[in-house]
Amino acid sequence: MSRLAMTFRQLRQQGRKALIPYVTAGYPGVDITPALMHVLVEAGADVIELGVPFSDPSADGPTIQAASEYALRQGIGLPQVLDQVQRFRESDTTTPVVLMGYANPIERYDMLRQPGAFAADAAAAGVDGVLVVDYPPEVSGRLGAQLRRHDIELIFLLAPTSTERRIRQVAECAGGYVYCVAVNGITGTQALDLVQVRDTLARIRRHVHTPVGVGFGVRDASTARAVAKVADAVVIGSWLIERLAEKPAAEALAAASNLIREVRHQLDLDAPESGPDHLSKPEPSEPQDPSHV
Repeated sequence: MSRLAMTFRQLRQQGRKALIPYVTAGYPGVDITPALMHVLVEAGADVIELGVPFSDPSADGPTIQAASEYALRQGIGLPQVLDQVQRFRESDTTTPVVLMGYANPIERYDMLRQPGAFAADAAAAGVDGVLVVDYPPEVSGRLGAQLRRHDIELIFLLAPTSTERRIRQVAECAGGYVYCVAVNGITGTQALDLVQVRDTLARIRRHVHTPVGVGFGVRDASTARAVAKVADAVVIGSWLIERLAEKPAAEALAAASNLIREVRHQLDLDAPESGPDHLSKPEPSEPQDPSHV
């Protein structure tokens, strides 16, 4: 069983919802990312979304654009992102890591090496899922096949404007979880509409049977809790990136920890009490193969 499937299964058994923070690799410091990922897990994150810096992040608002531009200026590209995941895996073999980004860096990575190099190297680094914003189902077949050969899930976006046909397309090929975009727009620029989120999730769940996470527009702990009541996961992105901005490493790590602990506490207020193991992290069901972590 994959790390993503294992994590969602254990959370479901506990009556809890997944907390998925997003951070841009290489921000707010070139070497901070592995330590930041560990801090997020210690504070209560269940899955880490790691943003791959790109010069034209069309789905992202000013906050994540600025973080991406900073990381690019520091020389952080896809090879460095994979190295950061590998360093994280040296001491964490259970927390799922999802790369989120755009097609161009992946296509360039394979162009400079060989077809399928990204999928193979991502698996070797310990990546569990990949979300490519500008790869809808109809153009993602080749990448999806390459990733499946290495047991990596290809994750898709759905939005309030997604048609029934698009939802069915995603249902046929979605892996890991589906990312429901809560607003009609870019990241970090609008407050979400909970009524619209409920309606969108209802439409999605008529066809999609993998877990559904909600992101874009979650900017406080109470909203995160409200979203968790109807979704399987809550994604925190721009709000977290703002907390890291222009801080030295120690302050950034502390700020990230405080925010995620706050949200984790709110999400768990609605979880049933289940004894001392209630808040335990998922454990592997069998020993990890060192070649895949």
